[in-house]
Amino acid sequence: MTGTLDVAAVDAMDAADPLRACRKHFALADGVIYLDGNSLGAASLAAFAELETAARQEWGRDLIKSWNTAGWFQLPLQLGDRVGRLIGAAPGQTVVCDTTSLNIYKTLHAAIALRPGRRVIVSEAGSFPTDLYVAEGVISTLPGMELRLEGTHAPQIEDLIDETVAVVLVNHVNYKSGELRDMAALTKKAHEAGTLVVWDLCHSAGALPVDLDGANVDFAVGCTYKYLNGGPGAPAFIYAARRHHENVVQPLSGWWGHARPFAFEHRYAAGDGMVRFLCGTQPILSLRALKGALDVWDAVDMAVVREKSIALTDIFIRLVEEKCGQYGVALETPRDAARRGSQVSFAHEGAYEIMQALIERGVIGDFRAPSTMRFGFTPLYVGYRDVFQAVNVLEEILRTEVWRDVRYAVRGAVT
Repeated sequence: MTGTLDVAAVDAMDAADPLRACRKHFALADGVIYLDGNSLGAASLAAFAELETAARQEWGRDLIKSWNTAGWFQLPLQLGDRVGRLIGAAPGQTVVCDTTSLNIYKTLHAAIALRPGRRVIVSEAGSFPTDLYVAEGVISTLPGMELRLEGTHAPQIEDLIDETVAVVLVNHVNYKSGELRDMAALTKKAHEAGTLVVWDLCHSAGALPVDLDGANVDFAVGCTYKYLNGGPGAPAFIYAARRHHENVVQPLSGWWGHARPFAFEHRYAAGDGMVRFLCGTQPILSLRALKGALDVWDAVDMAVVREKSIALTDIFIRLVEEKCGQYGVALETPRDAARRGSQVSFAHEGAYEIMQALIERGVIGDFRAPSTMRFGFTPLYVGYRDVFQAVNVLEEILRTEVWRDVRYAVRGAVT
């Protein structure tokens, strides 16, 4: 982006923003610039309304009848299709349920079962840790399986894919750097070797256009509490390509995944399609909050979201480097917009302390050890003036070295 970036320029950009009206749907406090939607999305007013209805009327008044009268039992599949629209999945291939970690466990086992005789899982040393922890757990249940990692066993994940690999578990957007992978190219490379792929969409669902069907993806998982704004601990989702439905099995065979859950049979019989990825009773209040959170997306074009995301992150990188480069910040996110998601990460020796000083002043991002400051840009409620003001606050903190105050070094349980 060229030209002078001043208050007048960014205000003009906000005035022309086609997503500007979306901000009114969120409960954002005055004076807060929220750049942590890549960790926990802001609360929507529609989510509050759904919770109020579900808790006071359906649970409070109608009690157990609401499983039928309010359609509670159908929510995982109904919401799955609504999430599916945002990730390029045709109806009937996505279900909202459980947590990302549990869903990784299910899909890894499912993929391995579809590739008998293959004994390798491939993933990334720089993955979000839960992906690796779960992969280790899967291996512990299957003697002879091994885990190979990009960055440990080879420089690039593509170099690890061969006829011994059952499944690749890979993040679409890296949680720390924000780097975006080419989904179609990597999936094609894996399929050429007969390998299946599980894509982790935690940092891309709701942040940028995803085309699971178009990329011929096998499985995908992701959370709904980041860019989709489903609330803290909101249920995750699973995508499984329809071509796998007839033969897919997963080990957490709970009663919600049964073909006839209310027949109370003593032997398990998997339900059809995405039902078989369900396990136990789902958290209805959380599902209802997500139902409300998804309402704003009904009128949103993901291409427009991506265009604004690129503009916001481009401006942020430019301004931080212009105003703060002399104070030791170093860009960790790809400069090329086509290679990054909707976040920007900068490294600094005082990253944790600087972030605490920012939060105290109403600019909320987050920290990832050992030295990364992460800033997430949610186009539905982050504006161009927000970016401009956030950089000014960061510059003041660095210039005055206020971040060196000992109180900013005190670490909470969550960083």
